[in-house]
Amino acid sequence: MSMKVRLCAALCGATLLLLPAAPALAQSGLASVYAYKGGKTASGERCSPAALTAAHRSFPFGTHVRVTNKRNGRSVVVRINDRGPFIKGRVIDVTPAAAKALGFSGLAPVKLERVASQ
Repeated sequence: MSMKVRLCAALCGATLLLLPAAPALAQSGLASVYAYKGGKTASGERCSPAALTAAHRSFPFGTHVRVTNKRNGRSVVVRINDRGPFIKGRVIDVTPAAAKALGFSGLAPVKLERVASQ
């Protein structure tokens, strides 16, 4: 391999290491249900237990995510408008309306998939 090719490969690899990691397109873990106390979300929206919204640590606000309950196969698309959950193993906090659509209360094992904006 020529010196130019090795240098290019080394620089490309180093550049990739410096790029911030994008949130994965699919994730698995536990979903929990928001405990609403009123007020606003991190995005500035009012909390609404009846909305199909959710909190995620890294997906940008406005991202639509298909949440699938691994126990019963039910799924719903939610819009990210808040940050959290901040408990190890949990990947998303959903509104009571979304939890109802998914058929759970408390905690549930879920799969998350980013979907195109709706």
